[in-house]
Amino acid sequence: MSVLVNKNSRVIVQGFTGSEGSFHAGQMIEYGTNVVGGVTPGKGGTEHLGRPVFNTVKEAVDKTGADVSIIFVPPAFAADAIMEAAEAGIKVVIAITEGIPVKDMMTAKKYIQQKNVTLIGPNCPGVITPGEAKVGIMPGFVFKQGRIGIVSKSGTLTYEAADQIVKAGLGISTAIGIGGDPIIGTPTKDAVELLMNDPDTDAIVMIGEIGGNYEPVAARWIKETGNKKPVVGFIAGQTAPPGRRMGHAGAIIGGADDTAEAKMKIMKECGLHVVASPAEIGETMLKVLSKK
Repeated sequence: MSVLVNKNSRVIVQGFTGSEGSFHAGQMIEYGTNVVGGVTPGKGGTEHLGRPVFNTVKEAVDKTGADVSIIFVPPAFAADAIMEAAEAGIKVVIAITEGIPVKDMMTAKKYIQQKNVTLIGPNCPGVITPGEAKVGIMPGFVFKQGRIGIVSKSGTLTYEAADQIVKAGLGISTAIGIGGDPIIGTPTKDAVELLMNDPDTDAIVMIGEIGGNYEPVAARWIKETGNKKPVVGFIAGQTAPPGRRMGHAGAIIGGADDTAEAKMKIMKECGLHVVASPAEIGETMLKVLSKK
């Protein structure tokens, strides 16, 4: 049992033959991910990285039985790629592309909500279940198998948290990078819920940032459902000035509740173990688990 992806996932790559798609597909194959093919319109019938190339996602699904897709398609076409994957019957779509126009994402999100599809991203590092499947751009060597789940809006902080957890002598069940754009497929609460329901996950690291209300919504849900598993939380952007976008498109303080301070306060009130620095994630998780 794992969350979203595992060794049996049949993965296709949209934007397979482009430079980004080629590089990361190669890394995923090297990691052991079951990449069964890819899609590049106009190049169907050829082979790339030892895998078949198809013109459409539907053709790829029909021929390979793919159930997961990862998207490395330029921003102007990425929302269409998401909808094409959903239309073809893909169940988990992971959109790496950054800079998809908000209007396009509104259309795509509305469309996939009718299709029973889980979208991770866009503008995310992907999902990894260590030792089974890496569907994304994260450095696989950082992640060791274990029983701590990670949900993060930040790619680099996902890797930092994993490194901290591993250095503390623990390991990762599944890490989900949800993405930092204003409109994403799976908000923090939904990703946390997946890990709360996963029998292979004993505790969760939840990493957020300024802007939006994803983390307070998740924290309140965790409290309302009885704090079933311990959660260590961190919010990036503690020194960010109001009104200025920081890194991610969604990381902007628009109101008093969007600040790191306000979010950390709510998380503490909801029973999460909040750390002031990512450097404290590993040791805090160890302490929390030793008290269980």
